[in-house]
Amino acid sequence: MRNDSALASAILSLTGGPENVTAVTHCLTRLRLTVSDPDAVDGDALGDLPGVLGVIGKGGTALQVVLGPGVVEGVTAEVEKQTRATATTPPAPGKPTGPAVLRRVANVFVPLIPALIGCGVLAGLNGLLVNAGWLPGLTPALAAIASGFMALIAVFVGYQAAREFGGTPILGGAVAAVVVHPGVEKVTAFGVHLSPGQGGVLGALAAALLATRVEKWCRGRLPGALDVLVTPTVTVLVAGLATLYGLMYAAGVVATAIGTGANWLLTTTGAFAGLLLGGLFLPLVMLGLHQALIPIHTTLIEQQGYTVLLPLLAMAGAGQVGGALAVYVRLRHDTGMRTTIRSALPAGLLGVGEPLIYGVSLPLGRPFATACAGGAAGGAFVGFFAMLGTKVGATAIGPSGWALFPLLTGNRGPGVAAAIYGGGLLTGYAVGFAATYAFGFRRGTRVEAGQVKTRARETA
Repeated sequence: MRNDSALASAILSLTGGPENVTAVTHCLTRLRLTVSDPDAVDGDALGDLPGVLGVIGKGGTALQVVLGPGVVEGVTAEVEKQTRATATTPPAPGKPTGPAVLRRVANVFVPLIPALIGCGVLAGLNGLLVNAGWLPGLTPALAAIASGFMALIAVFVGYQAAREFGGTPILGGAVAAVVVHPGVEKVTAFGVHLSPGQGGVLGALAAALLATRVEKWCRGRLPGALDVLVTPTVTVLVAGLATLYGLMYAAGVVATAIGTGANWLLTTTGAFAGLLLGGLFLPLVMLGLHQALIPIHTTLIEQQGYTVLLPLLAMAGAGQVGGALAVYVRLRHDTGMRTTIRSALPAGLLGVGEPLIYGVSLPLGRPFATACAGGAAGGAFVGFFAMLGTKVGATAIGPSGWALFPLLTGNRGPGVAAAIYGGGLLTGYAVGFAATYAFGFRRGTRVEAGQVKTRARETA
């Protein structure tokens, strides 16, 4: 039985103790710690802990401990209990720029992923039951359960956005609720009647951000006696009117453009688009720029019921697995590297790629590039079928690799989508393996296997 408390205690003991941790957050797979004294962190011992899949950022103040989906939430909660830091503590002062802004936006959506996954799986199951004609008395209930969250996702986005950017969460949710309220159909903006849900999560995000700015402006200018009454009223009124008479329409235009653009991209240049997306996703992850895709995925799921981009991007993990297998074969005398690959491979097959990236391919150099080639090939395979009119999509974001199969669907049903996606994975495995085996090593690499391993540890 998993013991999150014991693992959290062990992690803290190797990161300089609770007093050395100044901030705690997490994403889908990683526990993110900000430490005041990086010299107090024993990164190698931390990476060797049972349950830890990898460590990123050794030697710096921003430390990421890869735990995997399902585990990271429980361990993070235990770490928060044992430290004075909270999940909402910003990791560094000052105005975020560049990828930091993307991380803040991603933090709005990451807590919603479990509900997206759960509802996505139920939606897929309900679709199978409806198509097969089974359990007709149960399918309406499953449909209501699966679609309830998506019907109100704008409210959750508004709540999380206000919380992340320093506002009152419930006010952010209240303003974002305007986006999905049935009464908006009586409002005319830019000469057209609005429709409930217009602008979707993008409109809700913009509404909550505006509400946070208005709230902060009011609180800095009103005495306490008036603040409790005036601030929430002005916040909801100003942000609500701006949402109805501007943000919903503008966000609706952007959301429609995203959906139209994604469909055009795949039907017109599917193989090429898949090649680029599958090949470039690992570098995007390295730079933190993949965070910008989360609102796009959510918008596509809200509009079309699935995101056509995630299956393409998931091919990057397939290339990584194929490349790691080639390293395992070529470095047959490097027992340390082979042990790392054996321990990280199951996670890689299930879509958790960080242990293979930071423990194998990136430190070795060339295998990282050849793994990207495998991802490009898998993406091109899936994109080619999109050009032929068969779309493959995911009803939720988060899982990839084999873990994505329960969430797959498309315009020709989940069975066809799963077959094409499986073909893409096999293509990514094969090309990643072949490219790494043939081009992933300089002459003499096998002789210097121990030295390669030493460099890998120093640069991880």
